[in-house]
Amino acid sequence: MIFEDQVFEKITTLEKGEYDHCQFINCQFGNAFLNGYSFLECEFTDCDLSMANISGSAFKDVTFTDCKLLGLHFNNCNPFLFQLTLNHCNLKLASFYSLKLKSSRFSNCILEDVDFTDADLSGISFQNCDFKKAIFDNTLLEKADFRTATNYTIDPNKNKITKAKFSYPSVLGLLDSFKIEIQ
Repeated sequence: MIFEDQVFEKITTLEKGEYDHCQFINCQFGNAFLNGYSFLECEFTDCDLSMANISGSAFKDVTFTDCKLLGLHFNNCNPFLFQLTLNHCNLKLASFYSLKLKSSRFSNCILEDVDFTDADLSGISFQNCDFKKAIFDNTLLEKADFRTATNYTIDPNKNKITKAKFSYPSVLGLLDSFKIEIQ
């Protein structure tokens, strides 16, 4: 099934198919099976997709605004043309393991306990994002902008941070792995 230019409001189930240029408003897809679905240039606003099964799903230039995306394993999605824009979203316990996110955008998001291991985040701007307990391990962060981000802990010995941008005092999160005292 192909759905084009449609608006879906306050729904809890979704037919399996390809959704092109569709809007999803105030939908409840928590714990839903969305595996194998395709979303192209879609917008999700005030939706809950927490713990949804999105294995094999395609998210191509998809925007999430004011959404709850707890525990989503984006690393299991179709990586071809994968691109997200996330505004004012809660992504606690999500995973972007080994994904290329260079074209994605994050602003005003809670990224607590999010796994960015082996991900390519080069050039991304993380405006006002909270990275409390987020995992960065062998992550490509070259030219990424963390100037307004908070609570990140990034080990410069385990991640590539060339030309990444940081600001004081949050930049002290680069020193956490050295177990030093700063006064």
